[in-house]
Amino acid sequence: MNARDPLLPPPPPEAPHHAAAIAAFCDRTWDEAIVPALIDYIAIPAKSPLFDADWQSHGHIERVIRDAAQWVERQPVAGLKLEVVRLPGRTPVIFFDVPATCPGGNASDAPTVLMYGHLDKQPEFSGWRNDLGPWTPKLESGLLYGRGGADDGYAVYASLTAIMALDAQGIPRPRCVGLIESCEESGSFDLPAYIDALKPQLGRVGLVVCLDSGAGNYDQLWLTTSLRGMVSGVLKVEVLTEGVHSGDSSGLVPSSFRILRQVLDRLEDSKTGELLPASFHCEIPADRVDQARATALALGDEVWKRFPWACGADGGPSLPTTSDPFEALIRRTWKPTLSVTGADGFPEMHSAGNVLRPYTAFKLSLRLPPLVDGNEAAAKLKALLEDNAPYNAKVTFSADGRSGGGGGGRPSGATGWNAPTLAPWLEEALNSASQNHFGEPCGYIGQGGTIPLMSLLQRGFPAAQMMVCGVLGPKSNAHGPNEFLHVPYGKKLTAAVAQVIAAAAPPQPA
Repeated sequence: MNARDPLLPPPPPEAPHHAAAIAAFCDRTWDEAIVPALIDYIAIPAKSPLFDADWQSHGHIERVIRDAAQWVERQPVAGLKLEVVRLPGRTPVIFFDVPATCPGGNASDAPTVLMYGHLDKQPEFSGWRNDLGPWTPKLESGLLYGRGGADDGYAVYASLTAIMALDAQGIPRPRCVGLIESCEESGSFDLPAYIDALKPQLGRVGLVVCLDSGAGNYDQLWLTTSLRGMVSGVLKVEVLTEGVHSGDSSGLVPSSFRILRQVLDRLEDSKTGELLPASFHCEIPADRVDQARATALALGDEVWKRFPWACGADGGPSLPTTSDPFEALIRRTWKPTLSVTGADGFPEMHSAGNVLRPYTAFKLSLRLPPLVDGNEAAAKLKALLEDNAPYNAKVTFSADGRSGGGGGGRPSGATGWNAPTLAPWLEEALNSASQNHFGEPCGYIGQGGTIPLMSLLQRGFPAAQMMVCGVLGPKSNAHGPNEFLHVPYGKKLTAAVAQVIAAAAPPQPA
């Protein structure tokens, strides 16, 4: 592509001059319209289907989809069209379409900006502050507490606000479409069907704006450069059909927990956390290494100090696996890691008698480097854990199919994503937007989380540029207790997104 191609436009000179007006519009809209909408949204337990099998009968997902759709339809945007799309047996999506305001921007070959977010949520989790709760919104010192506001219920509201901010200033912009799903926290297994169904309406996507990611700090715009993949599922070890007296059986009947530990030793070095199979690793691209070094210098020890460490044995805080900022960034973005996120087969402490339990089950979350295929990793993990079980125990690993890519009963996982090389126009636009709205240059950071949509969109729109960003900065604690949205950062991010959208407009005749 040459520099005049609509997918690689030069930034329009007028956008930076309107930065203050864009910022003021976004500030006002957040205060008057977005925060009240998010307070209502947080109060609704719209858990993702993986965590609420009866989501249809409960109606919570339907409620947040309806509320967001009505909010969008109330906004004074010329030519706005919105549809709640429903495929049989699948979670609904919101699709909105806003025509271009730049000359030629509505031609069939003109670039489109695709804006993405989701409205489904993670489950409650425990440990919330006494005056907080997952479904109890509270605005305190600029932080909006509650489940889902930052991850990422704000996205649909911020997306439309960015469009409106440009239109209010008369700044030309390309056509913008929005795709807001309600299955992301379950791995977006419904989304491929919607992408296929809506592809004729999406047009020629030149820029994807995804607002479901994080930030290294709250002082600058952060672009996500990579996302890890994931295999999630249940590892279960069974040795008996029912529990038996431990005094009568222990020493003869092997412990299901001990067998499970042995099986996990095939996967992970328990002393270091290193994943042992070479196939779960990949070579880190040189540009990502360079970016991680620069980000490590910018963030320093905050890379690891941002987490809520417990007190250690000597009264000081527990320690990370490394305190080197560069190595910390690499480990949480480009190295495979195992987490046990749930357990079954254990009675609660108050009812735990002297009984040898018949089985032990762990919920495993295996994060994969961005370039490792999730479905292949799921199949290899299943074989690794199940083959040649100690004591001929019944060992099963059942992947939960978060990516929806397995099919046919095969285990499935989510493949990660490595961002395409930035086009010069986008790199310039990102830095200009960050300087205008934060006073600092744009930062570049990989994220350890997983957004299955990104690899899907990369395959479907290989020529598109990607602006993946979000409000999940230090201590925002997505998925955990006391999750919050940093409202001042959300305002600035919305203004920065608006400026980048303006930069995506096709070059205009002199």
